[in-house]
Amino acid sequence: MSFTAPAPAPVSEDVSLAAAGDRRAFERVYRAHSDRVFSLCTRMLGDRTLAEEVTQDVFVRAFDRMHQFRGDAELGTWLHRVAISVILNAVKKRQATATRELPLDATAPAASNSGAIEMDVRDRVRAAVAQLPDELRMVVLLYDVEGYTHNEIADMMGINAGACRMRLLRARQLLRTMLPLEREEWGS
Repeated sequence: MSFTAPAPAPVSEDVSLAAAGDRRAFERVYRAHSDRVFSLCTRMLGDRTLAEEVTQDVFVRAFDRMHQFRGDAELGTWLHRVAISVILNAVKKRQATATRELPLDATAPAASNSGAIEMDVRDRVRAAVAQLPDELRMVVLLYDVEGYTHNEIADMMGINAGACRMRLLRARQLLRTMLPLEREEWGS
């Protein structure tokens, strides 16, 4: 029994034109994918203004490297990888220039109905994740939200898989201390 590799995904006309330098085609690519990239940047960085800047940087890099897109994967997947790389660079740059302080939001009192409690818990989890140190927050988001493996995250972040696992463990331990949830919030 022989194995044949799957054929590469077809490259759309806009992608081909953008790779050849057509700015209008790239603008169409941008409009088709910018919301997803911005959402990823916002989740990873926890700062909407910085996410806007980084989203622009992602597409500048993508335009410069569009000729490298081979069509082996979907364009959205390739852009996601470019975005992760740009996000990690932004985090390293931010760490090198200054330490970042996040304002602590007062948590709202628990509401009487379960939908409001779930929303409150979600908001508190998001706020707690945003307060994690960058290297821990990145691992949590890449692993738990984006679904990358430890090996993939390690490659992206320039660490080994064991360090990735330890960061995830440390992040989860910190989150447990930051999120003392009431019994009814856990659904018990």
